[in-house]
Amino acid sequence: MNILIIAEPITISEVKALAEVTYGDMLKGVVDIVRDRCALGGEWHIDANNVLLADGSRQENLWGFNIYPDRHGDEALEYVSLINVRPAHGNTAMEISDTNLRSTMRSIIKRLVPDLFS
Repeated sequence: MNILIIAEPITISEVKALAEVTYGDMLKGVVDIVRDRCALGGEWHIDANNVLLADGSRQENLWGFNIYPDRHGDEALEYVSLINVRPAHGNTAMEISDTNLRSTMRSIIKRLVPDLFS
């Protein structure tokens, strides 16, 4: 399982290389909205989730997403994951509906993978 914790910006080439390991055109990721980092890679979002938990993140701060590295801007991100189903936190579906949460996630991902938005 190839999962990388990202705290500093990486290139789109690095993202594409991680995507090639599992799904080819898509990469699963989990972002920690408090620690401003994410974990990319793995077959399931829970794999990246668990890597961040082992690194000191708290579950309530972790949210899943997908990156499509051949797309750009908002088209490159999908805010869908089983780990996002959290009725106690106001999210009852796999897709994140809270626009503020999506915006926070997007800005962290944009900082860490700036090539997606250039």
